[in-house]
Amino acid sequence: MNQLWASLIGVVLGGGLSYLAQFTTARQAARTEDKRQATQLAEARRTERLELIREFIQLTQQGIRLAEDRYEAPDWTSGGTPEWLTSARALIERLWICERMILVLVGPELYQLAWNYAGAVNHVLWEDLGGPDGAWDHLREPMNTFLNAAHGQLG
Repeated sequence: MNQLWASLIGVVLGGGLSYLAQFTTARQAARTEDKRQATQLAEARRTERLELIREFIQLTQQGIRLAEDRYEAPDWTSGGTPEWLTSARALIERLWICERMILVLVGPELYQLAWNYAGAVNHVLWEDLGGPDGAWDHLREPMNTFLNAAHGQLG
């Protein structure tokens, strides 16, 4: 009878240890998978933010080039041709959309700086600031502040 109890205790103890080992392994595998998925999601979000910031920078640069085109005309008024106006309006529309997407995907801190920079680009497109030097003086601070903050966000 003692031998039966010893065998029974051995079976129960072996089964318990086996269950504990399988449970621990399954839990560790689940944690590893969760970490992998979190890392993948974080990388996808970073890539999405990077592409959005790249698009915003491209749009602001196009706006600056459009402003330069207007300043290179014989005078400010003649630089605002119908083609120029169409291009500038389309660009500003895309710029404001991109700027708002920064709020959605990146957050309010960078959004405020993007808003300031987009506003400065908008201003140099529609207001005569006395020439290219005046336009650059108006753009320099919001541009550098945004670029430095974007660099910090993307680390």
